[in-house]
Amino acid sequence: MSDISDSLSKADELHFTRPVPKSAGAQMRFLVKQLKSTKAVATTLGISQRTVERYVKNQLKQPKPELAARLEAEVRRRWQPLVRKRAREQASRTTGLVIETRARFGFTAAPGTTDDGRMRRITQHLPPEYAGRLFAAQETGATENQLRHITAEALQEIYFKDNGARAGGLLVEFTDIDYVDIAF
Repeated sequence: MSDISDSLSKADELHFTRPVPKSAGAQMRFLVKQLKSTKAVATTLGISQRTVERYVKNQLKQPKPELAARLEAEVRRRWQPLVRKRAREQASRTTGLVIETRARFGFTAAPGTTDDGRMRRITQHLPPEYAGRLFAAQETGATENQLRHITAEALQEIYFKDNGARAGGLLVEFTDIDYVDIAF
């Protein structure tokens, strides 16, 4: 399950200036325009080139649920790349991002303190450097565990250690994610 990656993608969609195409024909035409050929779209979606051509001409209108899901995912992934890039650059340079999560946090801390993990609901603003690290990792194809590690490190430093003001030796584990919402 890709909680953090999905949350970053959903946060991108909040910055779109135009709605994503809804009909199968409009989605296919958009993909053909982006990929420059019906053959490339057919290969991407795992269908025949003729099927793509039929959707483009509106001869077919209702894709099967599996195809509809793949089609929508591909369109959303490619929709308004400049708007997405501009929003991510702003978050990486100036604004940072806000993360809201409910997850189990476990600790490795000084002797005499509890290290039992417990469910916590945390809403925290993360500075631009962590936003930049998350975006860079996602763009280079980082795994969900790598994204989770970056997020855990950010929450450890900002939320639990209060930017180095307390809990010097604390190490945080970020597991059993109930949900993650990210906004920037």
